[in-house]
Amino acid sequence: MNNFTFYSPTKFVFGKETENQVGDMVKEFGGTKILLHFGGKSAEKSGLLGRVRESLKMSNIHFVELGGVQPNPLDDIVYDGIDLCKKNNLDFILAVGGGSVIDSAKAIAMGVCYDGDFWDFYSGKASPKKALPVGTILTIAAAGSEGSGDSVITKKDGMLKRGTGSECIRPRFSILNPALTQTLPAYQTACGITDIMAHVCERYFTNTKNVETTDRLCEAVLLAMINESPKVIANPNDYEARANIMWAGMVAHNNIVGVGRDQDWNSHGIEHELSGLYDCAHGAGLAVIMPAWMKFVMKHDIMRFAQFAVRVWGCKMDFSNPEKTAREGIESFRNFLNSIGMPATLAEVGGNEKDIPILVKKFGLKEGETTGGFVHLTSNDIAEIYKLAL
Repeated sequence: MNNFTFYSPTKFVFGKETENQVGDMVKEFGGTKILLHFGGKSAEKSGLLGRVRESLKMSNIHFVELGGVQPNPLDDIVYDGIDLCKKNNLDFILAVGGGSVIDSAKAIAMGVCYDGDFWDFYSGKASPKKALPVGTILTIAAAGSEGSGDSVITKKDGMLKRGTGSECIRPRFSILNPALTQTLPAYQTACGITDIMAHVCERYFTNTKNVETTDRLCEAVLLAMINESPKVIANPNDYEARANIMWAGMVAHNNIVGVGRDQDWNSHGIEHELSGLYDCAHGAGLAVIMPAWMKFVMKHDIMRFAQFAVRVWGCKMDFSNPEKTAREGIESFRNFLNSIGMPATLAEVGGNEKDIPILVKKFGLKEGETTGGFVHLTSNDIAEIYKLAL
């Protein structure tokens, strides 16, 4: 196991009707004049935003609103948010929505405290050191942004989807009411489940030895998803299943399952080019890319993939042919994703073979460069993974 420092300061308030506590929570963490940041019409139509406004008013919290965040959030709304915060001297950002809204809120929070272009953080030109405090009310279990120090934004010029990370953008508090996710369509729910599982897999497939504790934690989260996912697809109002999935989404990405081990994140990077170019759901793109990536890198560590097959998917270990077991595990993963309504091929998310050179170019590796932690991939390797996804 590697040396590590684990830091997870977010205060989580979990359960039914907890959104009604938001005014007190903002006040507890020093907010007086806030940006209320949200997505589309669903939060308004459901009455959630009305309850949030009422709670803020009861706590004498002044707020300015900025809605309209789209999936795969774009840089233009971030610039709008930065301007609003600066013009109104706002001191806190409250994100009401899923990962896209929270990621946008984090980008705004960094941009307000930075003299340059906030995109510098996403292009690698600068590292964030300071940000306005952020709080969240989560409406979809998926990205884990409610507990992480990460954010992903898409730049409209070139449709470049890029991420950044810093401890300064971890939310101060996150309100998690599983009932708020009960109105989600089955497809969105399945996309979220896929993203949760991908966050675990990016940590699970590691070259670090003797990480049994976090191996078992990863496997436990994956097994919980396998158990709970069919329940919510069959019955969207299954609160207990929704609750388990919502908490798994946080656990999967606040890094408690990833400490002390090298991580990979190639599947996420390869997928980002899909959702950047085709504007497909991130989870849907991951459902296409993850099994393809697994097939490509499997021989790097057959026994880790065999362990994945046996411990997570219940495959029988074939000691005379461990590669057979490993392949069965990958196929089981792909079949599970298909069973909850996820796509299996590049074509299903809008892609085709002729776009592969464009996707590889957008990924941005220079000649001789590689990317990844489990297996270091070249541009040619990435092209082969996209081909496997056809």
